[in-house]
Amino acid sequence: MSNQKIQMTRSNRPIYQKGAPFSQILLASAAILFVTTLGVHNSQTQAFEQATSGSDALDITKKLADFINNEIRIPPPDVIPDRWEGLIGEYGPDDNVLHILEHKGQLYTLIKETRIYPLREVSNEVFTFSKKSLYQGEELAFQRNSEGSAYQLTFTDTVFKRRLIGTENGKTFRIIPLKPIDELRESSLTAHPPLEDGEFQRPNLVELSKLDPNIKLDIRYATTNNFMGEVFYQQPLAFMQRPAAEALLRAHRSLKKSGYGLLIHDAYRPWHVTKMFFDATPEKQKIFVANPANGSKHNRGCAVDLTLYDLTTGDAVPMVGDYDEFSKRSYPNYPGGTSRQRWHRELLRDAMETEGFTVNEVEWWHFDYRDWRNYQILNLTFEELQSMAENE
Repeated sequence: MSNQKIQMTRSNRPIYQKGAPFSQILLASAAILFVTTLGVHNSQTQAFEQATSGSDALDITKKLADFINNEIRIPPPDVIPDRWEGLIGEYGPDDNVLHILEHKGQLYTLIKETRIYPLREVSNEVFTFSKKSLYQGEELAFQRNSEGSAYQLTFTDTVFKRRLIGTENGKTFRIIPLKPIDELRESSLTAHPPLEDGEFQRPNLVELSKLDPNIKLDIRYATTNNFMGEVFYQQPLAFMQRPAAEALLRAHRSLKKSGYGLLIHDAYRPWHVTKMFFDATPEKQKIFVANPANGSKHNRGCAVDLTLYDLTTGDAVPMVGDYDEFSKRSYPNYPGGTSRQRWHRELLRDAMETEGFTVNEVEWWHFDYRDWRNYQILNLTFEELQSMAENE
């Protein structure tokens, strides 16, 4: 990989409120710590002071976000030490959450979503707060299970149990469907998409894998390796409207110089599958599935679920949270995990946004193409799409 810088365009990004409390605290506190405790160069200090001068607290946070996130550097941050992997996560009850995350080669703790402090490693299980923190000298001790993952930590004589966020060790996230799959399928296949007024462009759905053989597919809904554990597609294919597909191709090719390619999990989705997802999902998790009454941008052929893969190894790149994980780790601004994971998430987002896509507000892997309003909700199966293409 080259050592060039890829310039990021963050200035026009909307601030996503679901992730903002975490990300604003992380960005602001990290920038301050760069200056006060991590030792930055004079030029960086001057840039920091310029970014934060003459502003109130909210403006400072926004400017710090722009200051820290204005570019991505190649190569990405280093992989963290193995001994830290089992420590990163969330601990404690809902009203007193303590986050452990890694940033720039150091572990941090985020307390009650209001204060973030660097930790000094004393041993594999014991860390202390820096002298400049509110808790200077206090110990934070982890207790690990036989696999090396911490199941709790002790801080100020209080035990914080690990919170179950998402999935562990690469396991696929699963819901407990509200209804049996056969009942869901029957009711969805006999239902009809919502009627839409207006003029729409004629569908022109193309197979993504035919645009470039290096675009990889891992179509989860053609297998049981998905959040419902059922097969929804008879073939592992991915289609998008041609303008969206060509934009995705440009994003894919732009990533090559960084050593990455795109791995597609889903693209065009028939409306009846969207209805099955919605009807199966418990109410508290419906934020992660589209309402069939409105249709999904997937149904229009203008949305794609994807991630990065390493061109050298062919392996998918680890992110902060897994694909189709119904948890706040899926938020595109969630600050947990490692610098490397967040770096990859931002690299993917930047490549897609440069070509006219917008990231979904609760799913880092889901991107909508800007022209989605030009296309109608469709309920065609992959086989029907193929038949239409052959008859043209």
